[in-house]
Amino acid sequence: MCLDIELLKRARDKLSNMKIGFVGGGTGGHFYPLIAVAEELSRDARNPQMYYFGPSPYDKTALQNLNIKFIYCPAGKLRTYFSIQNFIDIFRNFFGVFVAIWKLFVIYPDVIFSKGGYTSVPILLAAKFLRIPVVIHESDSIPGRANKMATKQAKYIAISYDDAAQFFPPEKTALTGIPLRTAIKDVPADPYQVLGIPNDKPLLYITGGSSGAERINNIILRSLNQLLPHYRIFHQTGPANLEEMKLAAQSLLAGTDLLDSYYLEGSIDAKMVSALMSASSLVITRAGSTTLFEIAYHGKPSVVIPIPEDISRDQRSNAYAYARTGAASVIEEQNLTPNLLAQEISTIMSDQNRYSEMSVAAKAVFVDGASKKIADILLSIGIEHGS
Repeated sequence: MCLDIELLKRARDKLSNMKIGFVGGGTGGHFYPLIAVAEELSRDARNPQMYYFGPSPYDKTALQNLNIKFIYCPAGKLRTYFSIQNFIDIFRNFFGVFVAIWKLFVIYPDVIFSKGGYTSVPILLAAKFLRIPVVIHESDSIPGRANKMATKQAKYIAISYDDAAQFFPPEKTALTGIPLRTAIKDVPADPYQVLGIPNDKPLLYITGGSSGAERINNIILRSLNQLLPHYRIFHQTGPANLEEMKLAAQSLLAGTDLLDSYYLEGSIDAKMVSALMSASSLVITRAGSTTLFEIAYHGKPSVVIPIPEDISRDQRSNAYAYARTGAASVIEEQNLTPNLLAQEISTIMSDQNRYSEMSVAAKAVFVDGASKKIADILLSIGIEHGS
């Protein structure tokens, strides 16, 4: 009995000093699921110390709000195409490993949660050298190279699509879905009021991801005269494209009253994303997994336009894995025209049975509780590592 009490005391002391590292960035799809898990950990009474490793903080405010310390660690991209930057980034990764070993040794986290991506590579290699346990999460239906590299060292592998299970050892792999931030899941009582948009026509929400998508932006501009008489459109263009898009829309719609139905923003926060997902009738999107799962959570039909396979092989596989459920239709970028997009939107919106089936299918895709499951695993592995 005395031994049991001693073990409990040690476990309690360990929990009060637990350190959890996060890595994976470069895009919101990698970064914000980490934040969703950190939100869950921050609500835990044991209050672990949290650190985010990478070449940049990506979203300083999100880290500060959760008291996550940013630790600089250089990393180079792993490009599949020829670029002079590939040679530079080889040395950047090589240097990054040594920096990561030193910084991990000083902090010595009890466990590291990785979302993959090029920023994770030096940290994962350093963690292997220092024997720090790693948990990885794979958002895509086909794993990225960083997560494939970490398969053997990972203590636990969380996946978002059943299709990804074939690439990982079954004894340590589980379907968890994608962790979503609390603000994304909080549905406002009146989303139109949050958005400042009248509820008199169906709303289309168009997003090309956090950086926008030039091809989608251009097609939407050429589609405005076809779409705006029937719909209101909220278009997230990407910050770099916003002013150019505003000027182009003003020029194209001059002399009409259609401009009042077209809303543009470069980037939007999680509260607005939730309001848009709630208010919209249809979402036109790229095939980033986090966005697809946000759409699924809100049960919205969608038209998915994946990044071409020669640029990003994971988006095309994500798009078709998601569409096979019946939740979305897919238009390949090379086939995308204003007429085809307008026709696809009209086909979905005018067929109430199909619309309802897509909505039900979308809701069925969402796997609930990912943040809590992964947070519990991290705490459990952290205790084991420290004992």
